[in-house]
Amino acid sequence: MREAGGYFPRWRLKTEGRILPEERLPAGQTMVLGFQHVVAMFGSTVLAPILMGFDPNVSILFSGLSTLIFFVAVGGRVPSYLGSSFAFIGPVLAATAATAGAPNPNIALALGGIIAAGALYALIGVIVMAAGHRWIERLMPPVLTGAIVAAIGLVLAPIAISSASGTGPTNPEGDQLSRWIAILTFAAVGLVAVYAPGMARRLPILIGGALAYLAYLVLANGFGLGTPIDFSGVAAAAWFGWPRFTAPIFSASAITLIAPVVVILVAENLGHIKAIGAMTGRNLDPYLGRAFIGDGVATMFSGAFGGAGMTTYAENMGVMAVTRIFSTLVFLVAAAVAILLGFSPKFGALIQTIPGPVIGGLSIVVFGLIAATAGRIWVENKVDFAEPRNLITVGVALVLGAGNFKLDIAGFTLDGIGTATIGAISLYHALGWAKRHD
Repeated sequence: MREAGGYFPRWRLKTEGRILPEERLPAGQTMVLGFQHVVAMFGSTVLAPILMGFDPNVSILFSGLSTLIFFVAVGGRVPSYLGSSFAFIGPVLAATAATAGAPNPNIALALGGIIAAGALYALIGVIVMAAGHRWIERLMPPVLTGAIVAAIGLVLAPIAISSASGTGPTNPEGDQLSRWIAILTFAAVGLVAVYAPGMARRLPILIGGALAYLAYLVLANGFGLGTPIDFSGVAAAAWFGWPRFTAPIFSASAITLIAPVVVILVAENLGHIKAIGAMTGRNLDPYLGRAFIGDGVATMFSGAFGGAGMTTYAENMGVMAVTRIFSTLVFLVAAAVAILLGFSPKFGALIQTIPGPVIGGLSIVVFGLIAATAGRIWVENKVDFAEPRNLITVGVALVLGAGNFKLDIAGFTLDGIGTATIGAISLYHALGWAKRHD
């Protein structure tokens, strides 16, 4: 580590209160907190590649490697974890003519498009570093970044509710046990976050999730009140093994469908950095270009070996909001754990035994905190909601996100995040243009 003013900060030891990016906790606490971030990201980082027909272990491995790339790119000054981006799901399925959740026979074609998106993303980062970040702020001021952050949380809400309700192809209505376990999960998280003593208060996701897991295990495996947790996959899995790597194939049609997703990634990353800046009380805008480059290079690297496109993870922002710990060293630990998991089918199988209702309960907390962070962005930047332009733009973005409004444009499918992002940007500036020309 270098002295203050070097490329990397000199992390100062701090044992209580809010822990800022250039501060650190004792090593033992840092290790446990890093594992908590792995738990927070795991469900989505696994779910996205499964929906696209990718190997989830590859994406877990590259989420860790991508986090390290991002850490170096921003000089260890922006706390973020990189995981599988949901923005790629629609374009990848369209480009490969695959069915969601089924093995994808054309992964290689998708990888070429993912690499192209990463290259374009990194190029935007270079432009931001050369020309400054003000043009992005003019394109997406706080009223828009807040709306986009809120839309991201809201568009993920149905995923959380579906998991919390225990719904599936054979049980479309869900079941009451799942709902009560989900309620127990987020209640446990809240109780730990508010009332737990000392260090335990900093681990609400991990401890709350573990308590709910044990409750489900007793009720389902012990009393037969639900689908029992199946540990056969854990027993059969090897401790160490290589993931299934895949080489990319570059196709103009696939690239045309997948590369435009970079618009969503830029807005998403911008919103995340603004949100982290609001939570830490720091101006992280000077790191935007480096953050875009880091995310773009990470996406290219992941796509080159069979991993999903990467993005800074809102789930881990939610963990930071709960714990108030923003030390970037925590994410080095999380990255190392993810890399080990990527090479360990047994650990991956164990994590995947976490019951859906527990994941759903944790998701309700984390996704809700993402959406709530928008309020902080608006308050910190004194957004005026008496201004009709702001009010209408935010209202439209929230409903497009919450309703997961989808739109097909020339074979390119935008989901709720995309339509909320592009719709909010377009509407805001159109209303501003009309106002200037009154």
